[in-house]
Amino acid sequence: MGKVVKFSVTGDEDVLKIVDEPIVKPARGEVLIDVRAIGLNRSEIMFRQGYYIQQPEFPSRIGYEASGIITAIGEGVKNWKVGDKVGTLPMISMSKYGVWADYAVVPEYAIVRSPDNLSFAESAAIWIAYTTAWGGLIDIGNIKSGDYVLITAAAGGPGMAAIQIARRIGAIPIVTLRNAELRNELFRSGAEHVIITDEEKTDRRIKHITGGKGVKVVFDCIAGSGIDTLAASASFGGTIVVYGMLSPESTPFPMYAAFEKGLTVRGYTITEILNDKDRWARAYYDLTTGFNDGTLAPNITVKSGIDNIKDALRYIESGNKLGKVVIEL
Repeated sequence: MGKVVKFSVTGDEDVLKIVDEPIVKPARGEVLIDVRAIGLNRSEIMFRQGYYIQQPEFPSRIGYEASGIITAIGEGVKNWKVGDKVGTLPMISMSKYGVWADYAVVPEYAIVRSPDNLSFAESAAIWIAYTTAWGGLIDIGNIKSGDYVLITAAAGGPGMAAIQIARRIGAIPIVTLRNAELRNELFRSGAEHVIITDEEKTDRRIKHITGGKGVKVVFDCIAGSGIDTLAASASFGGTIVVYGMLSPESTPFPMYAAFEKGLTVRGYTITEILNDKDRWARAYYDLTTGFNDGTLAPNITVKSGIDNIKDALRYIESGNKLGKVVIEL
């Protein structure tokens, strides 16, 4: 038997139930993972609330990201063996394959080899955040050394990853957040400039920092009416990559700024990278190289035990955390 997190109605974290279920054998093309750590993401919170691009099928499992050891393989699995240390990718139906559990069966296409030098907790915090940031900044944004990059709501997992990825190639990360208490933490984490949006106007500060040029790429997880400010902060020919929708407001298209500056404004999700064999291969190579040489290192807060999942989620939604929250099992 193993513990599994499930829910049968959308809502806050209290709808989650921890149940004991038999450990099932993997079917053809699947592997069974002894889960050692799970990473918590905004996408899972939205899924539980019923606002995600996937809709739960009740009773539903939950969870995209975990790390652990393969303990069994199904028929037809050729590239993996029992004992391999792996992480999971968000290429699954969470209702069916959700990994918030002691043991999880997942399709072999949704696992990836974990870096040898990272712990299970660290390995559970890397693939969603860093692949998301790599795709927005490197693959789409094509940032180079010396480019200015604006990262909104930067205290979260993808934001922290974006700071490191920008730094790694010599770009200049400018970050925004509302919580002034995290300002010094973001400086220590590699941000060159920190803008507290409740205290100053982002576009005015960006103009000062960049000498009027603006930023080449905006990496934004908020959307909403603030898109106009982001457009005003972008350079001529700049790109606004929107990868999240934290704002409850509708998102207008910044028509005048787009015409004036020749802006690209586009939505983006991690599946764009994961579903393209060549792009994912480049991402995996770049990221594992960074994890191995230490230029990329996840900033994590570790909580112990799947029974503490609700408290960990409340901590995320408090807005006071930096980086990723991970549950060690």
